[in-house]
Amino acid sequence: MKAFLLLLATFLPRIAAFQGLAATSSSRCPTALAMSDDDFMRWARASRSAQDGDNVVELVRPLGLILKEDEQRNVYVETLAPKGNAARSGKVKEGDIITMCSATFGNEMWSTRGVGLSRVLAAIRLRAGSTVSLVFETPGEYKKKQALTNKEIQQREEAARAAQAKKDSLLRELENDEKKLNPKKFFGLF
Repeated sequence: MKAFLLLLATFLPRIAAFQGLAATSSSRCPTALAMSDDDFMRWARASRSAQDGDNVVELVRPLGLILKEDEQRNVYVETLAPKGNAARSGKVKEGDIITMCSATFGNEMWSTRGVGLSRVLAAIRLRAGSTVSLVFETPGEYKKKQALTNKEIQQREEAARAAQAKKDSLLRELENDEKKLNPKKFFGLF
């Protein structure tokens, strides 16, 4: 019984963490337990494909966009050329943030969050073929995504705290059982 309780106390945090991940299973969910803006940017940069629900637009070059960089080095659409390819697609609006860009070749995409205007323009220019895939996000969607991931992180932290409390409870129970089973005999000598 003692060995089982020790084993359970050892694996309980891992089980709870797994259950916390399963309860909040999402490919959007980062692994950090606390997410600042820097953590969110780091997680976003590691992404290699667009998520479900992302506004993926495949545009023929020339794009018909004037891009600008904000203070966080995110690239956004400042102006659409009225008869440009982006305007004709109907999926791009002024103020949209470019969050991903297709790789030089292949189907992979890379995150453009916080990389700056020069790198995004270079990626578009170096893309093999006549089309470029871009993922656009409105400023409101960016804040929504960050709030969603923060909520998932809070749920995971709560699961970890509950697992630790359970582990502590099991260890106290184990110590009490050991005291009951091993009473001190003859001044603790035998």
